[in-house]
Amino acid sequence: MTVQKEETITLGPIDLLAIEFPGNHFKGEILHELHALVAAGTIRIIDLVIITKNKTGQVSALELQDLGPDASGALNQLHATISQMLTNDDIEAVGEQLATDSTAAVMLYEHTWATKTKKAIMAAGGRVLVQARVPHEVVAETLNDLAALGAPLP
Repeated sequence: MTVQKEETITLGPIDLLAIEFPGNHFKGEILHELHALVAAGTIRIIDLVIITKNKTGQVSALELQDLGPDASGALNQLHATISQMLTNDDIEAVGEQLATDSTAAVMLYEHTWATKTKKAIMAAGGRVLVQARVPHEVVAETLNDLAALGAPLP
């Protein structure tokens, strides 16, 4: 019997991002920036779902082929894995928050830039004690407080 060593999968931090676009008219302006991040190896899109909510409040998740050739072609350039890690529960949760007559792009993405650093930490015997995202509102409030005190801002 041959025993294979289990390979440790090393991923960078993974985030979920849902962005709402009013009017169900996603024009794709953000795609240029996402393409640049993917091309540079900064992020890797693990899953991508487009969700719509019509005027009557009905929520639908759309496949890339349902978006038409222009939109699906532009989204294909993101090289999203479409891993199906985004679940029906995720889609329902975003759909509840989505305004009527709107579209949301929902994606899971990996911060691939962090993978080499994570591997180096592990190789050195280190471990991450805390990793957290500081909400934008907290950062803005802190910067405002520092500005009011006349402190130098980063």
